[in-house]
Amino acid sequence: MRLLLLLACATVLPLSAETYYRTFFHKHPVKQKIRPGERVATRTVDSSGKDHLSQEVADAPNPLTGPFFVEGAEPGDAIAIHFHKVRLNRDWGYSGYRLGLFAMTPEYIEKTYPPVYKRDLVRKGYAHYVPWDLDREKGLVRLREPGSKAIVMEFPAQPMLGCVGVAAAGDWAPTSSPSGPYGGNLDYNRIGEGATVILPVFHPGALIFVGDGHALQGDGEPTGNGVETSMDVEFSVTVRKGAKLTGPRVETADAIISIGSQPEFQSSLDRALEMATTDMVQYLMSEHGLEEWAAHLLIAFQGKYEVVTARGSMALLIPKKALRKR
Repeated sequence: MRLLLLLACATVLPLSAETYYRTFFHKHPVKQKIRPGERVATRTVDSSGKDHLSQEVADAPNPLTGPFFVEGAEPGDAIAIHFHKVRLNRDWGYSGYRLGLFAMTPEYIEKTYPPVYKRDLVRKGYAHYVPWDLDREKGLVRLREPGSKAIVMEFPAQPMLGCVGVAAAGDWAPTSSPSGPYGGNLDYNRIGEGATVILPVFHPGALIFVGDGHALQGDGEPTGNGVETSMDVEFSVTVRKGAKLTGPRVETADAIISIGSQPEFQSSLDRALEMATTDMVQYLMSEHGLEEWAAHLLIAFQGKYEVVTARGSMALLIPKKALRKR
């Protein structure tokens, strides 16, 4: 597969957003044209539209920064978005107060507590959010209130981007809430600093959007959100000509990953697992030279499945150490 050469990889383009969008649509005005290899520095706002200064600058939910037009990217290609920096840029975030009903059994749901904490505490007009303090120096996420009598609700931060996507195929304009083959609101907690997100291209320039930063999120996003906050982001892009991907892939320092990406509540996780598995077979054959039978057996004995969203997407990981060449 032919790659566009990296150009001016040390260049950093500082780009502050003035307008945010909430659809992955190819007709939004381009924020910036970028060349492969150029390093872009930008910011995202939180899912409620508040920025790094805690000012409300966009409408909820999940305002998107972008689109970024990648020179040389054409339909049928793929783009690889390399995230060099995904970092907290303020000292607070928020999350839901209760697990989503979609994550629990009907028998338990009848007895669980209502999702009501304090009205207007985090967002005006809402009572189902709780605040978290973000210690950027120590890299910790700490629940401000309520306080547990049993444990300390303090955990290592794991900054990530919930929304990473390109303009969807045709004249479709999916909102920033679901995910799909274009990426979108993937809410996958491995998409952070050092990760590479690989997406199919449906329109000239690909048209990249990012947003929905989380300071921390467990597998499956079972509250329906992470610890929502704003982010400082730096990324660069390479173009993979003629890749013909069908959905998102991710690469980290230690794994290659296929995502069975679909909107939540549309189909079962079984379908998402099938999508991820089928794509991983193709991934191993086309990118790593495995025979089809070898791809099947490697998945069977080295693969790891992860729930990306509790009623939506699944991921299949293959550790890079299992891809030793002869």
